[in-house]
Amino acid sequence: MRRLARLLVPLLAVPLVTGPAMAEARPLARYYSQHLAWSGCGGGFECADLKVPLDYGKPNGEQLKIKVIRLKASGKDRIGSVVLNPGGPGGSGVDYAKAAKTVVSPQIRARFDVVGFDPRGVAGSSPVHCVTSKQMDRYAALDSTPDTPAEAKALRAGAKEFADSCKARAGRILAHVGTADAARDMDVLRAALGDKGLTYLGKSYGTYLGATYADLFPRNVRTMVLDGALDPTLSSFKLNVAQAKGFEVAFAAFAEDCFKAQDCPFAGSTADAAFAETAALLKKADKKPLRNTQDKRKINESIAVMGILTPLYDHQAWPVLRIALKQAFKGDGTILLRISDLYYERKDDGSYSNQTDANLAVNCLDHPTTRNPAVYEKQAREAAKIAPHFGAYIGGGANPCVYWPVKATGKDRALHAKGAPPILVVGTKRDPATPYAWAQALATQLKSGVLLSYDGDGHTAYRTGSTCVDKAVDAYLIGKSVPETRDC
Repeated sequence: MRRLARLLVPLLAVPLVTGPAMAEARPLARYYSQHLAWSGCGGGFECADLKVPLDYGKPNGEQLKIKVIRLKASGKDRIGSVVLNPGGPGGSGVDYAKAAKTVVSPQIRARFDVVGFDPRGVAGSSPVHCVTSKQMDRYAALDSTPDTPAEAKALRAGAKEFADSCKARAGRILAHVGTADAARDMDVLRAALGDKGLTYLGKSYGTYLGATYADLFPRNVRTMVLDGALDPTLSSFKLNVAQAKGFEVAFAAFAEDCFKAQDCPFAGSTADAAFAETAALLKKADKKPLRNTQDKRKINESIAVMGILTPLYDHQAWPVLRIALKQAFKGDGTILLRISDLYYERKDDGSYSNQTDANLAVNCLDHPTTRNPAVYEKQAREAAKIAPHFGAYIGGGANPCVYWPVKATGKDRALHAKGAPPILVVGTKRDPATPYAWAQALATQLKSGVLLSYDGDGHTAYRTGSTCVDKAVDAYLIGKSVPETRDC
């Protein structure tokens, strides 16, 4: 990014950082020297607004307000703040921090202020709003595996409508919601919190945000846990294909576990049989929507597959998926619809959070995508061949990035964070959303990357049931000690 400014304040007014970080801070002294005005916002939490420039190349121009929340350390031996990001992109860090009692351990809460923030474009921080609730209903229900020219045309039209609506309703901010800008905001937040070094816990997409931060500000890292890592070298297409394969691994694990349960809905007793029965269900929903006892929406193939994939994120949700499939095999897709609504953050009144809008806005800016619909559709067919069960859904569907009004500014490249202290990368071996191979790749790319492997199921590992992982992460965050045992 361009940095155009003059140093108008004494050096002592800016944070004491060196190297690239100093070059970043000098034109931005008024941001780095700000003091957060905390006020109570319920439940023992305090909230504040962090001021950042809309465009870091024009620090004297328009400003944004970033919503920040904290839960102060419960113990007397406070170390500093631990900043959280739940992933997405599009996930609210404020909401995530509100769940601090489950998100981090009592030991971490005792030693650190738990801090969450909504990244720019998300939730309370100048949110990107693209479509109406009715438009979002239509978008979620678009036939992601078109069988006819008419269905293919409708899919393209739906993707274009989303992109055009983003340009009309959020065009001012679309060029400034990329991960690099969010990482710069995080360094301003670090300084405003009074921390010399950033202590950070990022999950899923939050690992990409954290790695980007470490690459930009390696000497400003204190400790950093990247749990459920993304491989920053992969294109959108490769990310989608790998994720589709990851969900297939997770579904097979779910099926094997299901066969041990009395309420398992599958007639067969092998993973292949479970895949076949599920494929038949989705084909049935494609021809005739499943029964819906909730409202008047149609539960078609796209809604049903989202209801199936979402519980695979968390092995604790597998019992719910068993019940949902049991009902769906009888023709009732209501529970699958409810699960799909949870994924898209659809509220009881029919409105949505801006999670999908923000997710697309960030991804379209971060990852170069073909602008040729024919090329994208060819990629979707390739995805279906590589991952035969879920590739068509995850690697295809409506992609507004093909029609996005702003060109991508990010690059798919390795992030090295040269000069950073040890960075702990956590990988779960049967993670459906961020395959284990991505954690291996990121840990290798980071000059100081250390891989902690968890032989488990579900998306991410810390605070999901592994005492081994929890102890290793806590010891690292508190004492900066790299785990001696790298396998849990």
